[in-house]
Amino acid sequence: MTVSLPPAMVRQFEVVRKAESRTRSELVREALRAYFESRYPVVQPTKTELAALRRGRAAFRRGDTVSLEQFLHGVEPPARRARTKRLSKTAVKRSGAR
Repeated sequence: MTVSLPPAMVRQFEVVRKAESRTRSELVREALRAYFESRYPVVQPTKTELAALRRGRAAFRRGDTVSLEQFLHGVEPPARRARTKRLSKTAVKRSGAR
C-alpha cells in the first residue's frame, strides 16, 4: 500500500512515531483502527434505537433543543425518603416509656 501525505503531516507523523517508539506500520494500523471504530461501531443499533436517533436528529434540525442549563434545571435529584427517628434504648429507659 502506498499513501501520499503532505510534508507537514509526514513531519508530525514522524514526531509521534518516535515519541511513542512505534514503527510506521504500527502507527498507521492504530490510526486506522481508531478511525474504523469511531465511524463504524462494532455494536449495531436496534431498529428502535435507529428510529430514536432519526427522531432526535429531526428535532435538532427543527431547532427543538434546550441548553445544558435548561436540561440540568429540569432534571430533579431523586427524592429522599423521610425516615422516622427512632429513640435509642437509653432514651426510652430515661423517659420511662415502654
